[in-house]
Formats: sequence, C-alpha cells, structure tokens
Amino acid sequence: MNNVIMRQINVTTDFAPLVPEKLVGTFEISTPPTNAGNVIFLGDDGSEVPFLPGEYHTLVRIDLASIQVKGQAGDKVSVVGGSW
Repeated sequence: MNNVIMRQINVTTDFAPLVPEKLVGTFEISTPPTNAGNVIFLGDDGSEVPFLPGEYHTLVRIDLASIQVKGQAGDKVSVVGGSW
C-alpha cells in the first residue's frame, strides 16, 4: 500500500525522534527558511549535523523514528514523502 506522508514537526531543545513509532519511507526532510536557527540532527556516529534554515535532503527508505533532532523552541522540520 502506498501512503503519502506530510508532516510539520516542532523541534525541542533536547534530542527527540522525528516520530514516536517506526515509519519507513522515502522522504524529503527540510528545515523551513523561517526557522530562527539551525536544526541539529544526530549523526550515525554520534556527531551533531546542522541543517541551516532552508536546507533539505532526500532520504530513501529511512525510518523516521531513527532520526533524532533538536533545535530552538519554535523551529520546525518538514517531512514530505511516502511509503512506496
């Protein structure tokens, strides 16, 4: 079954997963240009990877629950894609 997934996720000042439960698909993950600062993603090696406001990347067959993010209160991450 193919499902379109579109979400606007508020980040917190502590690392948290993009979604609370397993959700696998292909997604464009972006940080809106209106964000006040960088959103920090937790890298696979434990490093902090900043996404600048307006930055985006396409991730293929990824579990959104495995992606940890943090940032300034009020900043967001947009997720658009699906499970195809």
